[in-house]
Amino acid sequence: MDPDNEAAYADYVEQSWPTLVRAAVFLGARPHEAEDLAQTTLVRCYTGWDRVSSADNRDAYVYRMLLNCLRDIRRTRWWKDRQYDVPESVPHRGHDGPDAAERIAVADAVHRALAALSKPNRDVVVLRYFVQLTEKQTAEALGIPPGTVKSRLSRALAHLAANDHLLDLSGGTQ
Repeated sequence: MDPDNEAAYADYVEQSWPTLVRAAVFLGARPHEAEDLAQTTLVRCYTGWDRVSSADNRDAYVYRMLLNCLRDIRRTRWWKDRQYDVPESVPHRGHDGPDAAERIAVADAVHRALAALSKPNRDVVVLRYFVQLTEKQTAEALGIPPGTVKSRLSRALAHLAANDHLLDLSGGTQ
C-alpha cells in the first residue's frame, strides 16, 4: 500500500474504531469479542482498502463487513459453545455511587431489550440509532430495500416501547 493510502487507512481506523466496537456490542458481542470483531473488520478493510475507499458509501460498506464478520464468528463451534447464562462481570473503573449503578442499570436494560428483538430488527436498530447510519446507508449495509429498514424500525421501536426492561427504567408507565 502506498504511503497516502496507508495514511488514509490509519485515519479511518482511528475514526471508526469506537463506533465499530460499540456496534458489535449492541449486535450481541461481549466487549472483548466486539474488539476482536472490529479488529477483524479493519484487517479486512486493509486488505481490500482500494474497494473500501472507492465505495460509494464507505460506512455502509464497512458495517456490512462487520456484520459478515459477526456472522462468520457465530458459525464457529466456539461461539455456539460459549455460556450465555454466565453474566460477564462489569469492570470497575473508579466510578462509585448511584451514578455508576444507574449507568450500569441503564446499559443492562438496553442490552436486554435489544436481545429481545429478532436479529434483523436488532441489526436495523443498532445501525440506524447506535451507529447513526442513515436509512439509505442502513439498507445498503444490510442489503435490503430502504422500505424494509423503515418497517423493521417501526416494529422494533414498538417492541422496545413495550419492553419490560425499559419500562422498569421509566417507572413502569407509558
